[in-house]
Amino acid sequence: MDAAFSGLPAHDNSALGVERLAETLDATVERLRDNYPYFHPLYAGQMLKPPHPVARLAYALAMWINPNNHALDGGRATSAMEKEGVAEIAGMFGWKNFLGHLCGGGTMANLEALWVAGQLQPAKKIVASEQAHYTHGRISAVLKLPFHSVACDARGRMDMNALAKRVEHGDVGTVVATMGTTATGSVDPLPEILELRAKHEFRIHADAAYGGYFVLAGNLDKEAQSAFARIGEADSIVIDPHKHGLQPYGCGCVLFRDPGVGRLYKHDSPYTYFSSAELHLGEISLECSRPGAAAAALWATQRLLPLKRGGEFAGGLERGRKAALAFFEKLREDERFVTAFAPELDIVVFAPKAVSISEASILTRKIFEGAARHDLHLAVAELPVRFWEANLGAMKRDRETLTCLRSVLMKPEHLDWVDRIWGLLSSAADEVAVARHSSSSECR
Repeated sequence: MDAAFSGLPAHDNSALGVERLAETLDATVERLRDNYPYFHPLYAGQMLKPPHPVARLAYALAMWINPNNHALDGGRATSAMEKEGVAEIAGMFGWKNFLGHLCGGGTMANLEALWVAGQLQPAKKIVASEQAHYTHGRISAVLKLPFHSVACDARGRMDMNALAKRVEHGDVGTVVATMGTTATGSVDPLPEILELRAKHEFRIHADAAYGGYFVLAGNLDKEAQSAFARIGEADSIVIDPHKHGLQPYGCGCVLFRDPGVGRLYKHDSPYTYFSSAELHLGEISLECSRPGAAAAALWATQRLLPLKRGGEFAGGLERGRKAALAFFEKLREDERFVTAFAPELDIVVFAPKAVSISEASILTRKIFEGAARHDLHLAVAELPVRFWEANLGAMKRDRETLTCLRSVLMKPEHLDWVDRIWGLLSSAADEVAVARHSSSSECR
């Protein structure tokens, strides 16, 4: 990097406080120890996947320049890398002529998609399922667009009968199809939503922030595969490279099938766009300053691991899904646990069996804490009882929701750790059962 600018006159490049750098970094390390081990296979709680080494290195390399991809004047090389990297992402969905860019994450990307929807269809409703990410309701409120939530079926997917009744009113402008819900990884039935669009002419926004990369996976079930195969027919797509794309936070991406929506962003900034007649990314985005380092990291990762079916990158996704299926089978066959439904992607939800939903919810918290003491880190979710109805047996339905355990097996190495994860979970469940039995005996 220094050699690229060797023709410049020498200058004093000393930084303030550099003599105390080691001391400060030591203190930083001490503070950073107070974290869960997000990078380790025993962390299977939230959607946290470690960035690929090439992404970390490319990001750090770009930080020597610290480019800003708002304008070519601030990030000429990284703007070109962003355009190339985003084009490769769009190519996963069959798009060649489109509008899109990186942004700070899924929230900002969804905000932008719904902003465009609101500009095109003012005052019309945004509709999403009750299991869609909560930001859609918040974003709609920020944009002052009416929002309506429709019910889910017993597998956490948008209920098509409920949606059909909702769009018959003629006031729906955009339907958000969630391609992998945050809680359960359920995939909304996009082919059926597309059929409704043909009748009622609403826009479709595919929120694929979490699940989008699974379009490359070759081991999805038939329904999920058919839904992912048609994402390219949506009007807009959001996907988060900082989830399954092996990127550091924050790196989201928004895509529009019609590049003509770029007219909605038109503005004049004579003090910014002065060095080139080419497209500046700030001319097609709501965000202004954005790190060019994120584009460099994405570009380098996709150069090393191309986004293609059957490739190394796709293989990592397939391994995570295999891990989820293997873990689900262990849970389904064990009388100590109750499962909801088979995972569509790489998220598994489950709960301990008990006399009642209330008791199972209490035991969930105890197993969660017990597993953490064994260095196995899961997550806890609150989900509708109807997701579990087929498998609850004689359990008393004394609550409408069940507090359950949730695991996201999104790291490729999770497949090699399924037995270890199962063993630690099993130990935690046994310890809770022994403590429960001892407590009951003392009460007698």
